[in-house]
Order: sequence, then structure tokens, then C-alpha cells
Amino acid sequence: MTIYDVARAAGVAASTVSRTFSRPGRVHADTAERVRQAADSLGYRTTPQARAHATTRTGMIAVLVSDIGNPVYAEMVRGVQAAASAAGCTVLLADSQESDRQERAALERALPSVDGVVLAGSRMSDSAIRVIAKQKPLVVLGRAVGDVPSVVPDNGRGMREAVEHLAGLGHSSLGYVAGPAASWAEGTRWRSLLDTATELQLRVRRLGPSTPDVAGGMRAAEELGGHSISAVLAYNDQLAIGVLRGLRGRGVRVPEDVSVVGFDNIGAAELVTPGLTTVAAPLHAGGAAATRALLAMIDGAPGATGSPVVLPVRLVVRESTAQRSRKSTSPASGTTKVSPSAAQASTSTSAGSR
Repeated sequence: MTIYDVARAAGVAASTVSRTFSRPGRVHADTAERVRQAADSLGYRTTPQARAHATTRTGMIAVLVSDIGNPVYAEMVRGVQAAASAAGCTVLLADSQESDRQERAALERALPSVDGVVLAGSRMSDSAIRVIAKQKPLVVLGRAVGDVPSVVPDNGRGMREAVEHLAGLGHSSLGYVAGPAASWAEGTRWRSLLDTATELQLRVRRLGPSTPDVAGGMRAAEELGGHSISAVLAYNDQLAIGVLRGLRGRGVRVPEDVSVVGFDNIGAAELVTPGLTTVAAPLHAGGAAATRALLAMIDGAPGATGSPVVLPVRLVVRESTAQRSRKSTSPASGTTKVSPSAAQASTSTSAGSR
């Protein structure tokens, strides 16, 4: 069976069949699907190795995530998969487990076998990412890297809307549970929080850095003891859910005593009790946008290396935030105060200073 037989069955030119299997980014998704269905019905098969030998392409792209257990990356990967599948490409997934060393090692193993790379939540340095980008087409997802195509959510706008929401409910003393120190999004969200708090004359206390998971949030809830805080913002939803659980274990009511806000809008945000107020980030759309940009680069289009592509976010208000209570705003009521060592580890910051 040849490509000419497939072309006749699909009603397209033989060159279109060839491009469908060797350069899928240059064939319309509907046409490519028709060609693949015709090939399947006729028993026509090609292999990545054969295509690589003939075209130096493998039809595979790699997506590296910093923690596959984080629901944020699951949604991103689904977006990558959707866009890659529409172009007839296969996705190779690797998990760096929040380690820049493991990320580098995974890339070294994957690069010879793939046509391009999507880095989601990379923990490598900017310079290391630029080196990889010179070897293969590469798009960074969830982080802006100079001279490398990047797709990011509007972290600054999202955090601003969250702080303005809490200020509108009468909260003037906020706690922020920080994420990993190596996270680009962490720094962006923290700076936006401080800028907004300065404008609104709010007080902010920073806790962390924390592991970006439920356990990290529960540990942060313990550190909140002894601080007069009426609302908590977390780097991501998993931390916020951990704070909810930790506060509940200390007899603190949410939102009656303390309001809690997350970031990302993962599926669990609306399943916990109370439902979590959070900033919805375009996780699936971000994965798809990064993949489409990568496929265009693989097909020879120049990568956009100026400002990153910024995708819009929105605040989703649920039951974890409420009007500030006129009663005590300390989440430590009836609990032991934070230890001196923990107090030194946190940063008590007036929003007017850095």
C-alpha cells in the first residue's frame, strides 16, 4: 500500500498525504484526520523511525513538568496533548519532581528523539533554558524567559483582583503563603500582591517558601498562629487547601474567622468545604497555545522571542471568603503561638517597604 492509494481514498494529493505524516503542522487538522482514517482503513502504516530517517523528523514532542502530581500540570498536559494530537504528533511526558538536575537529565535523554520541547514550570535557570533552545525548538509554559518563546497566565492581574476582592470585604491584614523559591510565577505573584497592598494601604505577612502541595499549606497554617491576620492568599490552590485543613484542625473557622484565596482553579477547588475562592488560570488553553507555537517553529516559523504571550485570568468567588469579622482576627485563638525560629523564618512586611 502506497501514499498514492491513501491519497485516492482520502480525495487529496499524494503530497498532502506525505505532509500529514512527515510535517503535520502544515496540514489542516480536518484534512490530516481524513488522511489518517483512509490510511487506517487501507492498512497503510509508517513509523516514527522511518519518518525520522527520511525527513529528520520524529513526529514527537516532549513536555516536561515539574510535578506530575500537581493537578495544574495535568490540565496543561491535556492542552498539549489536544494540540499535538490534532497535528498528528505524539507527546513524550517527563516529570522532573521539582528538581532542575532531573529536568536537565530528562532533556538530555529526550532531545535526540523529539522535534521540540514544551517546558512547563521549569526549575532550570534562564541561561540553561536558552542553551536548550539553541538545540531544538522550545517553548516555555508558565514562565517568561528572555529570548525564548513563552506563554504565561496574567499572574499580576490575577493576584491584584484577589487582593482587591479581600480589601472590598474589609480585610486590612493579609498573610501570603509563598510557593517554591525557584518558581518564576511565585516571584511575579508576590510582587503584584505587594504592589496592590501598597496602593490599598494593607499590611502583608509572608510565610514560606513552601512546597506547593497540601502538606505545605498545612505547615503554613501552623505558622499563622500568633499573627493578627484576617485573610490568607496562597501561591496555588493546593497550598490554599492545605491552609483550609490546617486552620480547621486548629479550631479556626473559614471564612467566619479567616478568609482564604488560592490560585489556578484546579478541580478540587470547588469540591473542598468551603468551596475555595481562587484565580482561574487558563491551564488547558496555555498548554494548547504553547504546543501550537512549538509546532509552527518546528515547521520553520520564527519563534516570538519578545514579550511572552499573556493569557487572561479571572477571579472565581466561592465560600472561602467573606466580610471581615468584627471579632478577633488572629487565627491563633486558643492555640500555641508560633516559635521564635518560625517567626524568624517568616517575613513580616509593611506593604510600603520591600
